[in-house]
Order: sequence, then C-alpha cells, then structure tokens
Amino acid sequence: MIELRTPTQIEQMRPAGRFVASVIGALAEKADVGVNLLELDELAHRMIKDAGAESCYIDYHPSFGAMPFGKVLCTSVNDAVLHGLPFDYTLQDGDLLSVDFAASVDGWVSDSALSVVVGTPRPEDVRLIEITQRALDAGINAARSGNRLGDISNAIGSVARAEGLKVNLQFGGHGVGRTMHGDPHVANDGQPGRGLKLRPGLVIAIEPWFLHTTDEIRFDPDGWTIRSADGSRGAHVEHTVAITDGDPIVLTARS
Repeated sequence: MIELRTPTQIEQMRPAGRFVASVIGALAEKADVGVNLLELDELAHRMIKDAGAESCYIDYHPSFGAMPFGKVLCTSVNDAVLHGLPFDYTLQDGDLLSVDFAASVDGWVSDSALSVVVGTPRPEDVRLIEITQRALDAGINAARSGNRLGDISNAIGSVARAEGLKVNLQFGGHGVGRTMHGDPHVANDGQPGRGLKLRPGLVIAIEPWFLHTTDEIRFDPDGWTIRSADGSRGAHVEHTVAITDGDPIVLTARS
C-alpha cells in the first residue's frame, strides 16, 4: 500500500535522515586499508545504541535471505554490489566498497548508501561511482509532484545508458516510512510519463546501482550478498527523498 505523509510527518522524519546520514559519513571516513568489515558494522552498531535508534537490518528476513540478516550494515566489496553481509574481511588497497544503512528514529525510517574506493583508486571505479551518483542526482531532480514514477526511473536509466552501462531491474528503490521497504518499487530504468503519478507526501528511497560490464547477478550462499555474474565491480548510492509541492527534500543529505 502506498502511503502519503503530511508535512508534519515529513518533519518528524528528518531526525532519522540526519542520523542515517551521520552514520554513512562516519563509515566513509573509517573505511581504509586494513580496516575489517566487522569493525565498520561495530561502528554503526555503537552509533545506533548511542543515538537510541533501532536497526532495520539485524532481524530482517525476507524470502530471499537464507537467515535473518544479523548485522546492522550492508558492506559490499568489489564484485559484490548489494546486501553484502559483513564478514571477517580486511579491506585491501584499491577495494571498491559500498555501504548501505537504514535505521529507525522515533518510529520513522531513513535509508542511504554510498560507494567509496579504499586506498589507491582505479580510474574505472572512480568513473563508475561518478556515473552512479549522477544517476541518483537525476532521479532526485525528477522526483517532483505531477511527474510520474517512470520519470524518475527514466532519469536514472538514461544516465547509465548514455555511459554504455546495462541496468538491472530486479532491485531498485522503494517506499520508506514506518518500515524500511514499502510501495512503490522504484526501478532504475523505465519509460517517462508512465506509472504512478507523484504527489506531495510520497517518501521514497532512490537507489541506482550499476556494474561495469553486465546487468546479471548471482547470490552468495548466505542468500544475501549479491554479486555481478561476471566478476566485474559495482557501485551503489541511495538517498531517502520526500516529494513536496516544490523541490524534493533529500532527508539523508550529508553535510
């Protein structure tokens, strides 16, 4: 069911957005050569506890997961691009790391993701992250009252296709509110002028993710970590966005 939030409720969602943005920022600063993925998860865990927030991940168990997620953070490295389950892995020079984090503050959820290169960057990884960020920016710019859901999807996909990237439509953005994942699904490509008409009060996570050379994926045995089918690297960025009568509000904007 698609729910619209009042202006008062959108204001009530701001603390969750600020908190999620602060955690994503802290993780990006912490990520470095020699840092273990479990250290990043522990940092997010401490920040949740200190803020009196609640994790959206730790008990999450959709049909595709082999078990409850059990961690508070997604860490996807190199050819892993989504839902990476943190494990005992120490970041190496040149790793492409994506972190995805969602939490609830006072009953309202925000969700955000960021990709960074650890240590010495590969030019092709920097370019992939830049394209993915431009696609997110384009999607946010299209998230305006009176537009259609397909306008957001097309804005994202157009950036990718112009750069020669293929777009996977199995996973994308989603509604956000009292829970992490709700309606509508926000695909990362689509037809402009099609789909749900956007109205003030709709709050969605917009999250483009692309792989260097494919749009095909495979799952790790844990049922969570999603990797490229051909071993190529991926990038993933995400913001929680509220549609208003004017400009969209990026609730998870980082300072």
